[in-house]
Amino acid sequence: MPLHRKKIFRLAPPAPTTIYVRPGYNRVLAEEFEALKVKRAALVLDKIEAHSQGDLRENFGFKAAKEAIRAVDRKMTALDRFVARNTFIEVDPATWLTKPTDTLQLGHVVSLEKEDLATGRRHRFLFLVTTYGETAVDPESGLECLPHNSPLAGAILGLAAGASAQVRLPAGESRLTVRAIRNPTKTEIDRLLSVIKPPEIEDAEE
Repeated sequence: MPLHRKKIFRLAPPAPTTIYVRPGYNRVLAEEFEALKVKRAALVLDKIEAHSQGDLRENFGFKAAKEAIRAVDRKMTALDRFVARNTFIEVDPATWLTKPTDTLQLGHVVSLEKEDLATGRRHRFLFLVTTYGETAVDPESGLECLPHNSPLAGAILGLAAGASAQVRLPAGESRLTVRAIRNPTKTEIDRLLSVIKPPEIEDAEE
């Protein structure tokens, strides 16, 4: 049987990973899936009602309901795959306040220096290495969330203070140096950690 063009050029699915999340994330995933099921059931009723109104060739309500059902189906499939492909470990941020700081780990605040090897320019950043999906910034301190599964976090996790790593970033080759590691304060955690939300997953067609 000939291969479909979409299947030839489609990127391979990501490898299963361990994703650290805050307590309640698994419940949010389940609630999101149930909400999509409820939405789909309502759309099916809309489709049935539109179908009863006559000629389907010019029945825009029927077509709209049909497309909406397909969109919900894609989101449900994508969410189901996201859950099936990954392992979720819930981590309590309260443990970040006192954990050892020998090497950079999830929950630490890191002072990071980035040197652009092409230009020699250096920049300093202050990150809280946090759980999946966190992107907040504290405008008062400049402290910014860095999700543990991001490429940048992957390059520096496990390093000790003073250690460096050379990496290729979108802007080019850079040297990353961990200048300091400390625990966050409760105030910093309270300011930065947002309400847990379901993931934003692309619902691409098969």
